[in-house]
Amino acid sequence: MKRALIHEWFVDYKGSERCIESFTNIWNDFDIYALIDFLSDEERETILKGKKANTSFIQNLPFAKTQYRNYLPLFPLAIEQFDLRDYDLIISSSHAVAKGVLTHSNQLHISYIHTPIRYAWDLYHQYLNESGLNRGVKGTLAKYFLHKIRLWDISTINRVDYYIANSKYIARRIKKIYGKESKVIYPPVDIDKFQLYEKKEDYYFTMSRMVPYKKIDLIVEAFSKTDKKLVVAGTGPDFAKIKKLATPNIELLGYIDDSEAIKYMQRAKAFVFSAEEDFGITPVEAQACGTPVICLGKGGTKETILDGETGIHFQEQKIDSLLKAVEKFERSEFEPKRVRKNAERFSKQRFEKEIEEFVTLKYQQFLEER
Repeated sequence: MKRALIHEWFVDYKGSERCIESFTNIWNDFDIYALIDFLSDEERETILKGKKANTSFIQNLPFAKTQYRNYLPLFPLAIEQFDLRDYDLIISSSHAVAKGVLTHSNQLHISYIHTPIRYAWDLYHQYLNESGLNRGVKGTLAKYFLHKIRLWDISTINRVDYYIANSKYIARRIKKIYGKESKVIYPPVDIDKFQLYEKKEDYYFTMSRMVPYKKIDLIVEAFSKTDKKLVVAGTGPDFAKIKKLATPNIELLGYIDDSEAIKYMQRAKAFVFSAEEDFGITPVEAQACGTPVICLGKGGTKETILDGETGIHFQEQKIDSLLKAVEKFERSEFEPKRVRKNAERFSKQRFEKEIEEFVTLKYQQFLEER
């Protein structure tokens, strides 16, 4: 069997790249394709087992390493240039255009969907507003190209034989946008990296890249109205804005490395998370430390945090809603071992087992029907 693995881009090591790492743990004979590949040698060894991806023409365009998203209008053309006709099995890891590779009827294409293209679909208006693209010439061009992306995205629906969603939340979006059913297999979380720690200290903790949709400003502004200690880790475009909101009970750490992050996460009385995520790995990592999570009860965290058992849900991205959840948390008790146990549902080993079983079954059925 000849296998191909398709991903949009390799520029860092985040959630979707952890899935790629697991795919290459299961099968080490993939030929790998991506629009661009700028991984370091260390990252490439971990994620791709030392292989370099076959890349598109975008790899050689100016500033492709840092400004590759500016080439969005070219992504559909670029992904369709990969010649995959000799492969038996194609697995795409898609949050933008990877699912749109060209395949034929004698190939099995299984796509692991992190999300349909969010800035073209459900985050369309939010993306335009936050990027300042809701008016003017640039705005008109952005709307035109995103319209074209939506049309292309719909045209690629039947290039995939089986869809896998990374959460029930994404499965609903796949059904809504593509009209397709999907198998839910939650992403891999390196649970073993985050050890249970039962001696909690008197502070809340949050950590994220500081970009608008993460809503770190909401958390900081909410805690500024209390005397409760909040520790915030992370950097990003919104850092200066968030710093202005911070009161003396709020400590901004900026960037911290993994070992420091784990220590803060282990000792926190609760981890606070206010984004509406497709899945959300960090809240699961917090639970692996035995730390309960106060989170928005929408998106992936609605599925990964058990309300009243491993954390507290709030229903709106509003200060009052979050503060009520904090008050409820203060009146509740959580058992760190129970919190940790819930996180184990999302282990890397579980992901690799479920993926291998699903792909093997579908390929056997494919051979029988061919």
